[in-house]
Amino acid sequence: MKMNPLKTALALLAVSATIASCNPTTKNSEGETQDSTALSDTTGGIAVNPLKHSKEFPGATLKIASITAEKAGADSAKVTVKYDVSNFELTAQTEHDHHMANSHDGQHIHFILDNQPYVALYKPEHTVTVPLNSEHYLMSFLSRSFHESIKTADASKLVKFKVTADGQVEELPAPTELSLFYSRPKGDYKGEETKTLLLDFFVSNGTLAADGHKVKAEINGQEFTLDQWVPYEILNLPMGENTVKLTLINKDGNAVTGDNVSIERKINLSAE
Repeated sequence: MKMNPLKTALALLAVSATIASCNPTTKNSEGETQDSTALSDTTGGIAVNPLKHSKEFPGATLKIASITAEKAGADSAKVTVKYDVSNFELTAQTEHDHHMANSHDGQHIHFILDNQPYVALYKPEHTVTVPLNSEHYLMSFLSRSFHESIKTADASKLVKFKVTADGQVEELPAPTELSLFYSRPKGDYKGEETKTLLLDFFVSNGTLAADGHKVKAEINGQEFTLDQWVPYEILNLPMGENTVKLTLINKDGNAVTGDNVSIERKINLSAE
């Protein structure tokens, strides 16, 4: 049967449009369009792509109402932190249209003490045990239900404090140096959650830029330079144990020195 050339061309265009609509694109740090699906299909390597913030929370505010302590034995103290939260509903589910890991308990506070893995707080209070006569950094920020941080000054708080030898809290001068706090990925991922992982971190006392400070992400030894403070997606991670390391670097690519500038985590992926 003889095909009509015009109909054939229109059919090919329709197929092409359908394929394009199934391959969402993102932009890399240079503003070049990057097709994550094609990248996955053609290289099979780990991919890291910037994402837009899924839902904004204008006016969301987190404040520390109090930090108190009491001795809990001969060499430790229990520290209790209480928060005030405004224009943000803890435990509510954040609207989203992806398959990233999501907390069934809803929106929460990320409590990060000394850049250790965060504790998700669904109530505005937390108690932790620390050694006597010790100094600590506490980064707290509001988080969407799928663990993406709200990256504003009002929605976060960084403090430094000391627990004295007699179990009292002594507030230290607020940190002013550029700092990096690791948030996601974290822990174990199963099933659908393993396909797309959230890479998210918090930058304090500064920002990232193409001609300024950046974050070097090393994932299973593969390096990525991130010059935007946005959430990222990680694609194509293998099952089993994976290593993620984040390091603040300067405009020349050299590692920044100081506290809270480099963090490494191990995560685990399983099919079920």
